[in-house]
Amino acid sequence: MELDQMTVTSEPASPTSSAGEEKMEVTSELGSPTSHSRDSGFFERSIRRLSIRKSKQSLNKESGKEDTGTWKGKRLLRSFRRYEENKTTICNGVEKISENKEAEPIQGKPLSVMEINELIQKGQLLEAFASIKLLEDETISERDAEKYKDNPQELLRKSKDVDLLYNSIRDAIQSIVEGTLEASTVEETMLTSMVTLIGHEEAAHPNTDEAVHPGSDLLGRPRKWRETWREAINKSAEKRVLKAPMASKEEDSSWLDLHLNFLQKLVREDLLKIKLSVKKCYPEEYQVCDTYVEAFHKAIASHLQHLCQGLLDFNELYTLLNWVANTYHSELFLGHPDLKPEVKTENLSLLLTPADWDKLKNNYIASAKEKIKSYFGNILRLEVTEKWEKEVHSEVKENLYHASLSFDIQTIIGEHMKLSGAISRSLETKMLELCMTELLEFIPRFEKEFEKAWSTAQDNPIFAPCVVAYINSFHDLMSGLETEFKVNIEELQKILAALTRNFTNIFLTKLRTKAEPFLKKILTKDWILDTARPDSLASAVSQFSEHLQHMRKPTGQELLREVHRYVVKEYITQVIKHRWRMNRETRQKVSKKMDLEARIFHNTLIDQGSDSEWLIPAIHHIAKIIKAKKKDKIKVYVKKLCQNYPDIRKDHILAILARRGLGRTRRAAILRQVCHMLESSNGGEGNTLFAEIDVPVVICCF
Repeated sequence: MELDQMTVTSEPASPTSSAGEEKMEVTSELGSPTSHSRDSGFFERSIRRLSIRKSKQSLNKESGKEDTGTWKGKRLLRSFRRYEENKTTICNGVEKISENKEAEPIQGKPLSVMEINELIQKGQLLEAFASIKLLEDETISERDAEKYKDNPQELLRKSKDVDLLYNSIRDAIQSIVEGTLEASTVEETMLTSMVTLIGHEEAAHPNTDEAVHPGSDLLGRPRKWRETWREAINKSAEKRVLKAPMASKEEDSSWLDLHLNFLQKLVREDLLKIKLSVKKCYPEEYQVCDTYVEAFHKAIASHLQHLCQGLLDFNELYTLLNWVANTYHSELFLGHPDLKPEVKTENLSLLLTPADWDKLKNNYIASAKEKIKSYFGNILRLEVTEKWEKEVHSEVKENLYHASLSFDIQTIIGEHMKLSGAISRSLETKMLELCMTELLEFIPRFEKEFEKAWSTAQDNPIFAPCVVAYINSFHDLMSGLETEFKVNIEELQKILAALTRNFTNIFLTKLRTKAEPFLKKILTKDWILDTARPDSLASAVSQFSEHLQHMRKPTGQELLREVHRYVVKEYITQVIKHRWRMNRETRQKVSKKMDLEARIFHNTLIDQGSDSEWLIPAIHHIAKIIKAKKKDKIKVYVKKLCQNYPDIRKDHILAILARRGLGRTRRAAILRQVCHMLESSNGGEGNTLFAEIDVPVVICCF
């Protein structure tokens, strides 16, 4: 057989020792590192046992001849001694095999298969390997000498014996590697012996092409135990990853988060063990830390892929995404300070394939859709049950009615964007798009629920504040989304504009319902004779209008203008309706009461923030026309009315003059005198008041 001459690397001498006094160390089989003499003794004992056993067998067969077995044993012993003399140093307690020396043939007789197997079972792998190599070389020599020409089955049997024995050692290597992390402490001498064994095998089978022989490729081939070692590390990593405790979802809703915490703790401890105790048992060329990190990386990737196949809910999907994106390389795991610098992660492949990563993100977004929808649904439910049903008045902040709606919605969007953005920018973008889609569906749903709840409610004191607060809140929402989240709010603007119109229409409908009974009394006999407070109409209107000063501008002021115009318009509508003839005394009372009521509700609305002073003269002019005695005075007031309100029509003037009690002829005469003013105004421009006032057919019955 041929074994390359082997070299070992000596440890640096101590400062107090000379180079000649350096002690040489080798690794004994599955024992602690021993001195040069002990290692030599091991090989001598191995060969002596081989020589004695085989020399006895030879004596029985060939009496009178030289003891061949003993001679071969001595030759083998001399060979191992030359091997010892060619050792130079030890690196980390592990023998390095020289690739520059040619192996010398060693003669001897191997142990039987059973005996070799017993050595393997006892863990005496180096001694077993030496004997297997002798058996392999013997079989190769006999094959080359055509000893089995007539009995090829025997050659096949012996070849298989060699292969099975080598495989047994391979299994032992796997067992040693896989048990390294399972044991509480690292058997350093066992690992260094294993590395020595791998080196011996690589030296004994240096070249595949020369070793392989047609018909008996089981003999002389490299066993690639270093690959076996790597495979064993991969298998060990897989076992360790699967060892992390994992409760069921039924047992604990946070099962995945707990499992990943257990996993990172277990693997981090294993890597620290490799750094501190395992690494020193191997030569640098093995790159032990890198090999183990890569093995754990593959094992974790496979495990995560398996987890992804299950039905994960929204929180579980986020836990997995966040762990992969943020925890895996962080100081909580592979980037832990205690693992540096040996554990390097910059060259690791992706933990999940791009396809699996995208699938996980898409599943997260799909799951988030229902989650966001449910969040918005909860907002609506709380508004109904905690505010509307309990009639909770809106808060006032900075003189504006406030609803938490905008804050709640922006908080939901912001939190989910923040979490998603920590994973990836693309996921953040998708999450914002999803939130906006759900928001655009939520607003009409909220509007419908509000209309349903409040359309039939009567005299509820929180209605007006509620409307104002929600219009404020949706305005804040639109502004916040545009400013904070850089959202294109074009579509949102349209939806919120429609909602605001609907809410203001509901508001105005409620106001009309409240004011209508007071407006319908105007110029009736009961109204004329009524000596009650003249501010009844103003009080009814103020129950709604007073809250508009707490609405954000310009919406609040626009709505207050609308209220102001509505009251004046409806007041005039009631005045010009034809009812009954009034005498002078009655006209005086009516005019006075009209002036007083108009002044009260005008002042009230102006005090609340209305800027519609242009409406104030309308009722006063009509009151003066009703009260005026002389035709010339009437014409003056009619002209002022036409000047102030260009949208007034002829039928409006005729109706007002009829209310004054003028006959048809006098009405026509006055109208002719102001016609040129009406024609020049051409319907008027700017503010309109009379354009929407319908005039009933005036029946002159007086």
